[in-house]
Amino acid sequence: MEALLVRERYKVVRVLLAEECYAFAEAVDILDREKGTCLLNIYEGPLLRTYLPYFDQMQSCPAFRGMFLDGESLVTVFDDCVGTPIDQVFYRGDRHHWRTRLDYAQRLLHQALSMADLPAAVSCAAMLSENVRIDFKSGTLALRFQVVPLEGMVPRELVYLTCDQLRKILLPRSSSPVEELMLLDELDRGNCKTVVQLYALWRERQGALQAAYEALDKKNFFQRWCALLWGRVKRWSARRKRR
Repeated sequence: MEALLVRERYKVVRVLLAEECYAFAEAVDILDREKGTCLLNIYEGPLLRTYLPYFDQMQSCPAFRGMFLDGESLVTVFDDCVGTPIDQVFYRGDRHHWRTRLDYAQRLLHQALSMADLPAAVSCAAMLSENVRIDFKSGTLALRFQVVPLEGMVPRELVYLTCDQLRKILLPRSSSPVEELMLLDELDRGNCKTVVQLYALWRERQGALQAAYEALDKKNFFQRWCALLWGRVKRWSARRKRR
């Protein structure tokens, strides 16, 4: 595969996915090696006609380098994305500090907000778990644009996918204050219809959530245990009232 050239410019170094009418590859722009590797999404057949208008609406996406037709294929070019998939970073039993969790929750929501105006077929694919990449060394959360074909995507689906990723970062733990648990309950109720509403909810709760964690840090073990227990009683009571 090292010798494969796309449009005599992009040297394919690795094919990451190949299926009917779609392929995803890592490549090098031999005319601009300073940019390093890039990512190619290649669509053929009916997918070409479907995705061509989507990628004509990508002016607001910084990672998008452009698109072109190569024979009977549509090729889209994106910046490469470093980091580890979110599922390998945030998972049940991990040991991340609460400040790290709040920081990366904010970064995730910034990414979702930046894609609010992109076609849903593109933004939803970028928010799949394999594409949400975290690099602690550089302190970044970035999205890899492996835009796999997805059917029936609408803007509401981006909200659902973002909430799924947010729950991985803020997953319920024994050390979670009630403010965090109640935020997760609100996400489960699905009241946010757009990523703008989701981000507004986060900004509304973010200060109280940080204050709750800071208050727990000041307590001794017994005081913290009592506070967390009381918080769970309040949450249980609130859930009963809603039923």
